[in-house]
Amino acid sequence: MKRSTFKIGAVCGFMLLAAGTVWAGGKQDDPLTAIKKAGVLKVGVKEDVPHFGFLNPATNKHEGFEIDLAHAIAKKILGDENKVAFTGVTAKTRGPLLDTGELDTVIATFTVTDERRKSFDFSDIYYTDAVMVMVKKAAGYASFKDLAGKTIGVAQSATTKKSLEAGAAAQGIEIKFAEFPTYPNIKTALDSGRIDAFSVDRAILLGYVDDTVTLLPDRFAEQPYGAAVKKGNTALLQVINGVIADMKKSGELDKLLAKNGL
Repeated sequence: MKRSTFKIGAVCGFMLLAAGTVWAGGKQDDPLTAIKKAGVLKVGVKEDVPHFGFLNPATNKHEGFEIDLAHAIAKKILGDENKVAFTGVTAKTRGPLLDTGELDTVIATFTVTDERRKSFDFSDIYYTDAVMVMVKKAAGYASFKDLAGKTIGVAQSATTKKSLEAGAAAQGIEIKFAEFPTYPNIKTALDSGRIDAFSVDRAILLGYVDDTVTLLPDRFAEQPYGAAVKKGNTALLQVINGVIADMKKSGELDKLLAKNGL
């Protein structure tokens, strides 16, 4: 290809890209205006966390506290709680999907940390939990210290591993980890004996409790949950914070927590 032809192609490509990112008057829509024009709020949610975000196989519908919260935000922005499109995310995929703009917000048991605030903007906290550990009753473990030398299953890219490492160091024990993409994968590994324990936030673990397992009494690291938006998306963040504040003031937030067993 000749250099002059390449230059012309590059310039044309740039002009098309620029044209695609501006509206009449040369101004790009802010994210909140873009949501209103699209007529739908795109939300990343968990699909494997009963009580918070769960895709019910019997109804093929999303349910849980965070689903209800997303509906309330959609109603505030678009006047209709049903104008929301849910995308299932994991601890590993939720950040990238937000970065690429495929999602407007992520409401998915997303623990707010100082490190994560460098990459995303977070809403006010709507729920605070703590990391705990699930074990098989038959194993006879009574406390976290009994897991010295054992393997604990955790979710990929979650903060759980770091919390347990700090807890293990404080108690003078060493533990091993096995990382999995989803919570059902971890529970299956525990049931089959491939790991000795399953750890994540308490509220998430409660969705996997059955007659064969129990939670150890130890608690590690507070886990404050917030809705995440792309860095700098202040207009959407203000709306989300307004919804959370109004629901706290009216008591609706507590009602939704109770409704979902939290």
